[in-house]
Amino acid sequence: MKSFSLAAAALVLSTFGSASAFSTSMKPAHGNVALRMSEVPEPSVVEEAMAAEEAVVEEPVAAALPMMSQSLPFMERPAALTGALAGDVGFDPLGFAKSEEDLMNFREAEVKHARLAMLAAAGWPLSEVFDKKIASALNLAPVLDANDRAPSLLNGGLGKISPLYWVGCLGLAAAIDVYGISRSKSNDPEYFPGNFGFDPLGAYPKGESGKEWMQLAEIKNGRLAMIAVTAFAVQEAVSNVGVVDETPFFFFPLMKTLHEYANSGYIS
Repeated sequence: MKSFSLAAAALVLSTFGSASAFSTSMKPAHGNVALRMSEVPEPSVVEEAMAAEEAVVEEPVAAALPMMSQSLPFMERPAALTGALAGDVGFDPLGFAKSEEDLMNFREAEVKHARLAMLAAAGWPLSEVFDKKIASALNLAPVLDANDRAPSLLNGGLGKISPLYWVGCLGLAAAIDVYGISRSKSNDPEYFPGNFGFDPLGAYPKGESGKEWMQLAEIKNGRLAMIAVTAFAVQEAVSNVGVVDETPFFFFPLMKTLHEYANSGYIS
């Protein structure tokens, strides 16, 4: 019996020992589970991270500017001419625009001269068509010469124009220049050279593509008008004939033009 009781006692002690060993080995497991659960971020943190990733937008890579000029492929593109302005094709063979500030000043002057030239390109031939009629109606002496040429630096006759007219032109030009300078220095993000905010007919488009098209059309027509006005003056000085008389089919009725050609022997 004594040996049986000793064996039973040993069995009980071994059972407690194995139980304590089991419980001791499980404690670290519970601790690891708690640690791993604490490392899992909260749902709000995950949502914020996902929203931040979605908000990140890849910036487009700017295209490299060409090394050579688009208008003069045998010359390098001027550094200031980046193509950002309408009509900019890298044409500056004499290197006038050495900086962005110079480029803006030259574009401002170009736009003003282009608009004035467009008015002159239409007004020059119209003055040769209607000057004598208007002068006759107002009992005034016409300003055209005997060959129906409009007054110009090459043709002469500028002395026939009233000084009040020149004063008015200079005053209007000065007012426009002052207003343009104030607009350019206002730091208005919507301002670009020539943008005076003058659009009484609402012809300026609202969309960006339409604005770019309108700016390009204006500068192209303005450059063509500057060439045309110069050609008018040179043509009349060389040929000694007015523009409308040189090309009457553009400015007079067709039958009248054909009749004059027939009387002149051009048409048999």
